[in-house]
Amino acid sequence: MKTRSTITLFLCLLLIPLGILSQSDRLGEDIQYGFSLRGTSGGGDNAPFWFTNNRYGLGPVDNHTVLARAYIKRDAEADSLRFWRIGYGADMAAGYGNQSEFCIQQMFLDVQWKMLRLSVGQKERASELKNEELSTGGMTLGINARPLPQVRLELPDFWVVPGTKGWFAIKAHIAYGIYTDNRWQRNWNAGTTHLYTQNSLYHSKALLMKIGNEKKFPLTLKWGLEMACQFGGKGYNLLGYDNKPLGEVVSLSNNILKAFVPSGGDVNDAEFSNASGNHLGSWHFRLDWTGKNWSVGGYMDHFFEDHSQLGMQYGFWKDMLLGIEVNLPENRYLSSLVYEHIGTMNQSGPLYHDATPENPQQISANDAYYNNHVYGSWQHGGFVMGNPLIMSPMYNGYLGKEGMLNNYFNRVNAHHVGIKGNPTPSLSWRALYTYEKNLGSYDRPVMDPLEGHFLLLEATYKPKKLRGLGFALAYGHNHGNLLGKANSAMLTVSFDGWIRKFN
Repeated sequence: MKTRSTITLFLCLLLIPLGILSQSDRLGEDIQYGFSLRGTSGGGDNAPFWFTNNRYGLGPVDNHTVLARAYIKRDAEADSLRFWRIGYGADMAAGYGNQSEFCIQQMFLDVQWKMLRLSVGQKERASELKNEELSTGGMTLGINARPLPQVRLELPDFWVVPGTKGWFAIKAHIAYGIYTDNRWQRNWNAGTTHLYTQNSLYHSKALLMKIGNEKKFPLTLKWGLEMACQFGGKGYNLLGYDNKPLGEVVSLSNNILKAFVPSGGDVNDAEFSNASGNHLGSWHFRLDWTGKNWSVGGYMDHFFEDHSQLGMQYGFWKDMLLGIEVNLPENRYLSSLVYEHIGTMNQSGPLYHDATPENPQQISANDAYYNNHVYGSWQHGGFVMGNPLIMSPMYNGYLGKEGMLNNYFNRVNAHHVGIKGNPTPSLSWRALYTYEKNLGSYDRPVMDPLEGHFLLLEATYKPKKLRGLGFALAYGHNHGNLLGKANSAMLTVSFDGWIRKFN
């Protein structure tokens, strides 16, 4: 019954852009549509890591899956008007062996005036300052989980501040939304006393700055702060500070101002009040040198939970994602290369202690990345919303933590390489390889380090003569005792096209 209601809602929302089109012929131009059918098959303990992760929550977890997907969209950037621009899109997926049999992946409307955009709905958004095809993804807001419905006010591109002659620009957003994984959380925790939430709310904000003008000098610097918060809703099976049950259902604070400015406290903080909700964020830094048809850039993504790693007090430089990206002049062999190192071993140290009369020393360490004592994990539908090398809760069953929502494998030391090329206009390829060493967590360390080797080889063939028809073939491999072994193949057949005039 719920699936039928969801399909009805999707069809109703699909009428929104059609209604717009009936009012303006211009908005019926430059519409893109597409269909795809993806199948995976192979052997092993689960699907290869890079088959599953960084696919906006639509990657297969099992080895034998089928996924069909259809979309229609119009990017606001395609609009011909100078000041007002409108974009919209609808995207749904259905299949077998995936997290959901049917889902609305995207449904959005963008209204833009000059550089300021209001985006309403559910939309896939790339990580800040990273190569989406080759990077492991952002530490706070990556491309690993399904997008959340939200209302978002943003400067989607770097906006040059007037009077700076092109040398200073900013990019920013503020958003509020809601989680849609109620059914998944209920099913995941069915028959257990593990904590979970329902109808949680979402908030994110970012301010990035850019110094440099590529037209006059090849060196540019980008840096800024990105923050997010999960808050509100109802909590189930929560424990108080003394580990006594608070009750089966507890109403949580839905104060949007306390989500914007971290403050207040949670229901199980007792006398040690913290900010209400699950707060986290990243500092971003990127330095680029742009030559003639080539570029090289280095970047850093420093993650923090609450406030302990926000500043310099607890060793700012110890945990971070460090990367380098090289884009080469056009050639038939290699077009881009990315190397990243991800380290989350420190987490401000192993100890946490709230100040008491007997021991007034406050130690805000043991940050327990992606974990929270109310919301369980920084996740949506089983996928972490940040970097997937901190293992998502959906892997907990395989790793011996059946039904639990927390991230028990967040102490990571990993090296990652991604490369891609375009031998011909019709053929492209990419390869990802990641080595990860995982120590579990401070609260639940593993006896011996767990190791994983994750490989992806993928080729896409889309000849112009087939007019939108394309084929992608991928091979994925896992090795090591972190996620076990996997050898699988993935075949995707797709077709896309453009509608220049809507009748």
